[in-house]
Order: sequence, then C-alpha cells, then structure tokens
Amino acid sequence: MPAMALPAPAPAPSTTGGLLQSIFALLFVLALLVGAAWLLKRFGPKTFTGGAHVRLVGALSVGARERILVVEVGEQWIVVGASPGRMNALATMARQPHDPADDAVAAPALPGAQFAEWLKQTIDKRNGK
Repeated sequence: MPAMALPAPAPAPSTTGGLLQSIFALLFVLALLVGAAWLLKRFGPKTFTGGAHVRLVGALSVGARERILVVEVGEQWIVVGASPGRMNALATMARQPHDPADDAVAAPALPGAQFAEWLKQTIDKRNGK
C-alpha cells in the first residue's frame, strides 16, 4: 500500500490583520461622528424655537444657591423662585415698562465694595489721616 501523504497544516490566521481592520473601522466611525458634529455646528439651526417669547428680566440672589428671577413671557412677568432642584412660580404680574436709565441708577455696588471702603477708612484712622 502506498503511504498516504498527510495534508499540509493550514496556516494560522493572522490576528494582526483583523486588529488593524477593526482599528481602521473604529477610526472611520469616529471621523464620521466628528464630521457630522462639525456640519451640524456650521450649518445647523442658530437658535432654538421658543426662545424668542421668553426673556429674563432680572435676577436676585437670596442665598448661596437660591435666586429670585423675573421672567417675561409674552405680555406677562412671572416671578420665579429657583433653587438647585426646584423652581416655583411666586407671582405673576402684567408687563412693566422698562427704562434702561433706571439700571444705571439702581445698579448695586459690588459686594466687596462696602468692605473695601470700610477697610480703607479703618487704615486711614490708624495712620492718623
């Protein structure tokens, strides 16, 4: 009987080729995402709808994380209390006429301005001025 030739063993599959193919596919998908984000930023909507009818009129901090806001919606002002996890409507009123000249007169001084003035007066007293 003739000796049967054993078939040659199949070459082991290369893991390097599969790894490179996966890396290039991942880079391609990431490049598509970056390109889509750039296109959306460049040619997407400049403003969101609904923002034209709502306007912040004023705000006042009443605590470390609490504020009182006056929001204009149409022809109405809504006074809102805002804290980190909650917003409550406190009052509503008709839209008030707004004079920009009042802002310059009623603008509060910087919080540190009173302390700075007090410190300056104290130093002047100690120096005999």
